[in-house]
Amino acid sequence: MDVVLRAEAIGKVYGGIVALDDVDFDIERGRVAVLIGENGAGKTTLIRILAGVEPPTRGRLLLDGRPVRFDSPRAAAAAGIAIIHQELSLFPDLTVAENVFAGCEPRRLGVVADRARAERETRAVLERLEQPIDPRARCGGLPLGQQQIVEIARALTREARVLIMDEPTSALSSAEVTALFRLIRELRARGTAIVYVSHRLEELMEIGDRLTVLRDGRRVAVAEAADASVGWIVEQMIGRSVAATAGRPAPAAGEPLLGVEGLSLRREDGRPLLDDVSLGVAAGEVVGLYGLMGAGRTELLECLAGARTPSAGAIRLRGEAIERLDLPARLNRGVFLVPEDRQGAGIFPSLSVAHNMTLASLRAHVRRFALSPVAERETVARMASELAIASATPEIRIGALSGGNQQKVVIARALLTRPRVLLLDEPTRGIDVGAKAELRALVRRLAEGGVGIVFVSSDLEEVVGVADRIVVLSNGRVTGRFASSEASHEELVAAAALGHGRTAGKDAA
Repeated sequence: MDVVLRAEAIGKVYGGIVALDDVDFDIERGRVAVLIGENGAGKTTLIRILAGVEPPTRGRLLLDGRPVRFDSPRAAAAAGIAIIHQELSLFPDLTVAENVFAGCEPRRLGVVADRARAERETRAVLERLEQPIDPRARCGGLPLGQQQIVEIARALTREARVLIMDEPTSALSSAEVTALFRLIRELRARGTAIVYVSHRLEELMEIGDRLTVLRDGRRVAVAEAADASVGWIVEQMIGRSVAATAGRPAPAAGEPLLGVEGLSLRREDGRPLLDDVSLGVAAGEVVGLYGLMGAGRTELLECLAGARTPSAGAIRLRGEAIERLDLPARLNRGVFLVPEDRQGAGIFPSLSVAHNMTLASLRAHVRRFALSPVAERETVARMASELAIASATPEIRIGALSGGNQQKVVIARALLTRPRVLLLDEPTRGIDVGAKAELRALVRRLAEGGVGIVFVSSDLEEVVGVADRIVVLSNGRVTGRFASSEASHEELVAAAALGHGRTAGKDAA
């Protein structure tokens, strides 16, 4: 083995909580080392140590066989280690090129920043990723998926010896994942050592060379990808079968709940983001929205929730026109959006787990004109148990939780408002296989309880497995309607990518 970077007996303790316990991990030249585990298993902690974000409590790192200690990400970068974080770390007010070269801008005569060169080199790396993103565009105005591409481009410009990718495809379409994998294979052929973290097990089997599984902060299994299977990975990760959650009960839709007719939304330049979209959701029904990046799925959910005002069309909740109501008014009527961008729009990082969870339902915890800490604690404990939220204490800052547990807190906040219509935008993004199964089962239980649910997912298996009906969007228009029991992957992809599909099953609109 040609090991570039080795972690030996790494341990990490946070305030008495053991995050990593005696973990060994080898990263080899020209190979993809896959790191697998449930949320809270220790994956993020380990890669943060590898990238110099934080030091280990015990153990050591060896670079080319020599002990090293990275006191900062800058020190790790100087040693040739780059990381693509799961949560984006871009500067929204800077351009794409300025973000890609932040901290290492090319300069003329070693003094003046060379903006033209930065834009040329940014355009070149984006072309390698097959992305026609304007290097002069402001990052804050890009969709989340394109921001993820910019994050990847920034790491690629560092020409790293070790490239760490933490959930790099979580916001990407299937075509973008294919382009990224081509680039990973190119880097691997050039000798780059790659660490790859993802909850999409099929991806790991496709792109990985060596699999390392963590559970509860310990390394529990190592195998060559060629010798492993998805079933083996699941067993090692969680020690239980999730096959029982794969089935979906027959639809039991009730009265019409949400109706959308001719909804349109325009950009500032007049071009359509949504164009004449109509759909319906009945009580007790899960409607899946599928489409590629830029199809308009997030924009549609934001219109339904009141975060955007449509330029035309009607939105009715149990017959009441709500398209001109703002977000708080719709929330009071039972429409709740769980956003795709967990960090930017879902959580309040400086607040505790408890306060993040109860923020939208404070009135329910008021006793005698004051917020009752006892009532709040009881609610938080109940929801943490129901959703299996792993947290040392409800008072801990939510930013200290893993991404999957943060998402569960956001969903718990939604459930505490007792929604009639729940809008879920990529709710399983960045969540491990066990937590995904739990959330899918939760969505079905909510539907059985009469909640109408709109479920957005880029995962074909997921949207077919969870939804009763599937509506496909392409370039802001509805291009296909399917009963999930009749939908084939080929038809869904054709409707999303080619802009034409068929209509199958009755729509509730």
